[in-house]
Parts: sequence; structure tokens; C-alpha cells
Amino acid sequence: MDEILLLDAAERYLKGEMNEQEKASFEQMRRTNPELDQLVVEHHFFLNEMNRYSSIKSFKNNLHETQAKLEAEGVLKEKALSAGAKVITLYKRYKKTIAIAASIAGITSLLTYAASNLVAPKADINQVQELSKKIDDIKKTTDAQGSELNKVKDDLKVPNVKFKSSGTAFLIDAKGYLATNAHIIKNSSTVVVLNSKGEEYKAGIAFIDNTKDLAILKIADSEFKPVPLPYAISKSTTDIAEPIYTFGYPRNDIVYGEGYLSAKTGFNGDTLTCQIDVPANPGNSGGPVFNENGEVIGILSTRQLETEGAVFAIQSKYIYKALDELKKNEEYADIKVPSVSSVKKMERKLQARKVKDFIFMVKGN
Repeated sequence: MDEILLLDAAERYLKGEMNEQEKASFEQMRRTNPELDQLVVEHHFFLNEMNRYSSIKSFKNNLHETQAKLEAEGVLKEKALSAGAKVITLYKRYKKTIAIAASIAGITSLLTYAASNLVAPKADINQVQELSKKIDDIKKTTDAQGSELNKVKDDLKVPNVKFKSSGTAFLIDAKGYLATNAHIIKNSSTVVVLNSKGEEYKAGIAFIDNTKDLAILKIADSEFKPVPLPYAISKSTTDIAEPIYTFGYPRNDIVYGEGYLSAKTGFNGDTLTCQIDVPANPGNSGGPVFNENGEVIGILSTRQLETEGAVFAIQSKYIYKALDELKKNEEYADIKVPSVSSVKKMERKLQARKVKDFIFMVKGN
């Protein structure tokens, strides 16, 4: 099989166009032929970069269309500038885009060179390896510039959504799944979450149970980077009188509170919740309740605060029951809830410092 056919086979393999027999045969060849394996890796990167370039180009077109629409509606107005001022202004406005475009042009040239070398007869494996190193260096640069592009995208966002409700949510899976109260985001068409650093992400509603006042959200934002959770989600409650602590957003800043478990059941013996003695306001709804080991034992709910005069928390075991329902959909089958707390033996102050960045303000309209 010559190298042109190998390249074609690699592309069919990467696009999932091979049948099971062809795929098994090709994977066996990859394991026994380092040059073929390297070719597949490089071609996979090549295809990803082309898709990346296409996405950036599409995004730029959307920006231009949005700008034109806003100018047509009179939201944006351009001031008349002299010729020299226009040049300077345009350069300042688009210098990031120019840099990104230049890097993409460089990548395209390099990848074209890579493809020609890969299909040329008697390719030297040392040249391929050297080329791979160069591509890695370029990829690091483009990743950094991609982050810059995302910042530009955020700067151009027009804040036109008026949120009607807010509360607290917390991560239960490193990939961006959060638990909160259903009443916070009920009937919301737009949901956003903000962490203690002020970073805002768009989120979607993956699961909602209005009866139990429990919802699971999923961050749907390319800028969110998965990070291992320092705390565990307990499958059982704690003992009466055991110290607990909470985090929430009763205002724009995250607020810490502490108290103790006062009853293992909720109002009138309700087994869904447990009663806690801790200061709480409506914005605390959806926040985690931690025990001394840094394990989430409940989700604070202030829905009954005004009527019953007490604070309750939905027992954390119902998070697992909600996830069991959610995982029936294959799209959510990979959710992994942490079962071990890495902050277990830490003092309270250090625990709080570790966990607060995983707790979010949630807003819905």
C-alpha cells in the first residue's frame, strides 16, 4: 500500500467510514507500523486544525453580521474619523484578529508542507518526527491565541437578558454538571452560572424535578475547563448535632455560614429533607451543605423558610437518584460523582478555601 493510499485510509479511519473488519485490520497495522501510527496522529491534528479554522471563520462572520445589525438598528454608531485616525483605530480594533489570522496562515502552510512530505515516496521518519515537534510548538501558540479570541468574543457580548431569579449551584462532576434547586431555574429560557472569581458560563438544564425541588445543570461553554472536585457527595446524612457549613450567594459575593444538623428529617417527618440550624437567605437556595469531612450531605433549600420558619436541606442521596434517571439518556452516561473527599483531614479554614471555587451563583430568566 503506497503512502497516498495510506493517507486516504487514515482519513476514512478517522471519519469512522471503515467497517468493523477494515477498522480492526487498520488498527493492527498501526500497532506494528510506527510510521503509519505517526501519519494517523498528524492527519488527525491536520483535520482538527482545519475544523478549528472553519469555526473561527464562522465566528468572525457572525461578529460582522451582528455589528452590521446593531449599526442598522442604531445601537452602534461610528464616529467620523480622519484617514490617519481610521488606520490607527482599525489596527487597535483588529490587531488580535490579524495575529490569529496570521498564525492560521502559518499553520496552513506548515500543514500543507506536512501533507506533501507524508505522501512523498521514501519519507524519512526523522523528518516526520521533527515536523511533529514544530507542529506541537505551533499548536501551543494557537491555543494561547484561541484563548485571546474567546476573550474578544466575551467583550463583544451584549448583556440584554434580564434575570428574574438567582440562587446557588455547585459542581457534582468535573465536566461541568451542577446541582441546584428546581425553583430557581423553573421555566427559565436562559441560565448562566458565575463562580467566585466572577467567571460567567452559559448552562443548560439537564434534569429537573419540581416535586423534590432538585435540578441538574450542565455548563455549555467552551471556555469552561474541567477540574477535579476536592469534595465528595455523600450517600447518607450525618448525625444530629454534628457541625456543618454552607456556601451560597445571598448577594453578589459568596457567603460562608456554619451551624449544625438539628434533625435527620424535614418538616412533619419529611424524609426528603433534613433540618439544619444555619443562617440562610433566599439566595442561599441550591447551595451545598458540608459535614466536617468536606462531604456534601445536602442541598440547602429556602423554599419553606418563610412558611415554616426553619431551614431545610434536600438530602444528598437524592442527587444520586436524579443522576440514575439522567443516565438513562446515553448523552449523560459518563457523569462521575466524586466519592472521596481530598479535604477530609484539613482544618475548616483550608477546606473552605479549597471548595469555594466550585460553588456558583446561578441566574435564570
